[in-house]
Amino acid sequence: MEKKMKVAVMNGVGKMGFVEREIPQPADNEVLVKLEYVGICGSDMHYYETGRIGDYVVEPPFVLGHEPGGVVVEVGKNVTHLKVGDRVALEPGKTCGHCEYCREGKYNLCPDVVFFATPPVDGVFQEYVAHEAALCFKLPENVDTLEGALIEPLAVGFHAANQGGAHAGQTAVVFGAGCIGLVSMMALKAEGVSRVYVVDIMQKRLDKAIELGATGVINSMNTDVQEEIGRLTEGKGVDLVIETAGMEVTTRQAIHVTKKGATIVLVGYSKTGEMTLPLSLALDKELTFKTVFRYRHIYPMAIEAVASGKVNLKGIVSNIFNFDDIQAAMDKSVSDKANIVKSVVKIG
Repeated sequence: MEKKMKVAVMNGVGKMGFVEREIPQPADNEVLVKLEYVGICGSDMHYYETGRIGDYVVEPPFVLGHEPGGVVVEVGKNVTHLKVGDRVALEPGKTCGHCEYCREGKYNLCPDVVFFATPPVDGVFQEYVAHEAALCFKLPENVDTLEGALIEPLAVGFHAANQGGAHAGQTAVVFGAGCIGLVSMMALKAEGVSRVYVVDIMQKRLDKAIELGATGVINSMNTDVQEEIGRLTEGKGVDLVIETAGMEVTTRQAIHVTKKGATIVLVGYSKTGEMTLPLSLALDKELTFKTVFRYRHIYPMAIEAVASGKVNLKGIVSNIFNFDDIQAAMDKSVSDKANIVKSVVKIG
């Protein structure tokens, strides 16, 4: 095997480039994965546009990308459940395993997590990565590495559905038809939610939602969301809302369109981190608010949902860019959000 690999680095706001680095050697509990596809996440775009997310500040050169799928090419001596040639989806966050959150099984809340593409930890827009084998999930024969790369965002959708207690017989609304909104909608459908409506202002994304199985869509640019949900539910309101847009207006709408005793799951981050909401109405309705931070114990469930055909994961992909075109991939993903639903970089 060659000793060097190509790595795409962010050299500054809006600036991508390439460097060569040593191919990592897997530790005893790791595998070396030749990456084939890596998705471009909203957080990647935000780092690329602004150089930071909250207290996480990019120090160039920095490697973006945390949605990887690839093939095992080398196995550490203590690894028994994977072999060379296995196709895998990589869960990008390694936790300490010892804190109270890890011991309780809520490892996504671990304060010492090492997560791809979260400064100062590099991501995986590169040809190879050595990763803990326990966080590499073997893909079934009918699930390829493109789908493997998209298991990461799908895991967010399933975690949101689980946080909301999604089940058959419910009616739900998803605010936002970006990648996370679409995977949340598909997760709700996979978990048996009877009717799922999707709200957005971009018609192309709403068309994609219909294509992927939404019961109906609402373009809030030209339709009163509250009135339309009232019409669709005969004035009852919905049982469950998943809010992925991170907007105050949509979060306020979520409170208005729910029935009494309903649940609202907050997934999207607002730009300022703060909102003014009609909490008196939420109190009168005795709403339950749940929030989402990444996911936990979801990858096997998400992979099975794709393998069984319950989730059309490839359907969210609107654009595939070659690795050599990483600058264009980032630029277009940022500048053409009305047309690009989900971009993926083909590494190999």
